Amino acid sequence: MSTNSNNSNTNTSSSPLSHQQAPKILLAKPSLVTAAKYNRGASDDTSASLRSRLPSVGYLNLLSDSWDFHTDRFLPFLTDNTDFTVIGVIGPTGVGKSTIMNEIYGFDASSPGMLPPFAIESLETKAMAKHCTVGIEPRITSERIILLDTQPVYSPSVLADMIRPDGSSTISVLGGESLPAELAHELMSIQLGVLLTSICHIVLVVSEGVHDNSMWRLMETVDLLKHSIPDPSSLSLSHPQSSNLGSDKDIKDKIQDVGEDYMAFPVFIHTKLHQEDIAPQYFMQVKKALNQYFSSTSFSKQKHQNGSKDNSVPSSVDGGSDPEPLKAYFIPSNINSDSTGTQYESYHSSLWKLRDKILSMSGPSFSRTVSERDWLKNSGKIWELVKNSSTVSDYCRTLQNSGLFRR
Repeated sequence: MSTNSNNSNTNTSSSPLSHQQAPKILLAKPSLVTAAKYNRGASDDTSASLRSRLPSVGYLNLLSDSWDFHTDRFLPFLTDNTDFTVIGVIGPTGVGKSTIMNEIYGFDASSPGMLPPFAIESLETKAMAKHCTVGIEPRITSERIILLDTQPVYSPSVLADMIRPDGSSTISVLGGESLPAELAHELMSIQLGVLLTSICHIVLVVSEGVHDNSMWRLMETVDLLKHSIPDPSSLSLSHPQSSNLGSDKDIKDKIQDVGEDYMAFPVFIHTKLHQEDIAPQYFMQVKKALNQYFSSTSFSKQKHQNGSKDNSVPSSVDGGSDPEPLKAYFIPSNINSDSTGTQYESYHSSLWKLRDKILSMSGPSFSRTVSERDWLKNSGKIWELVKNSSTVSDYCRTLQNSGLFRR
């Protein structure tokens, strides 16, 4: 797995847009961007050539608003290349998930006529209390980095879209069973986290401020419930002789030869911080608290193969180097980015540095070599395992019986 730009398997999809229709998606960058430079952009000729190749589709969602997994729309953009990286993001509404993914993509907002690959929250969206992303929206860069932007977790707008007048959920999230909308809404966030940690190499966990630990609690729950869910290279998923993959026990028996349960490497990002919150000494305290919080989870026990030394954070909390400590990054608020007062780091500089760090990570590898196309097909099968997991189902029953789910 690598994030270098030596691979030239770029998208060559047909069905060009007409000259009158504005591009709705962006699947290939106008130019390659090196990790150490921030001179983004492209010539008008390059941009025009790119727009002429854009496919005439508005949505490529892997997960739709009905909570179903679709592979047919995105499959044409993938190849048999095996040297690719999958980066997902999860977090509540308005924390900057899509902005971070656009930055990792290398999108240049100053390029005229170019829409960002992932829609960002507008004033109209905020005024209407809506969310931009539905389910999972994928994009792929020319360096074969697959980016998965997700709908917000714990979002009132998501809940409003799925609740019936009687309080039940319009979306079946657990084996076709009808659930209270509030319970189904919380379960959706957990299922989304379990899926991302199963099919991604790196998962960005984004929170607003430093005092909201709801995403820490969510990822702790994901670690607790992610059992018997293989990675997309599992041999048990590569032989579609039956649409029924069996029970959790059957699946676990099938993937014993693969090794330990796969877990993507999480990167915790706290956004919209005040300048006093990003002081180095405060960052060190949060970094230490993060690693202590997840000390007994699978996240802290995995070995992260990072090819470059990260000088922005301590090499470890307790002096050890194996396993790699969890990564944390602070992004200050953009509102005060032009302030003349004391600044530890600007908003834009933090985003650039975050992009460099993410692209320099190699993360954990799947158990076996798998192509982009097989990754997508097997990810759909993994989603069925997540939705039918007896572990997640038992947890749901416990929440329902206790009434301790979010309301």
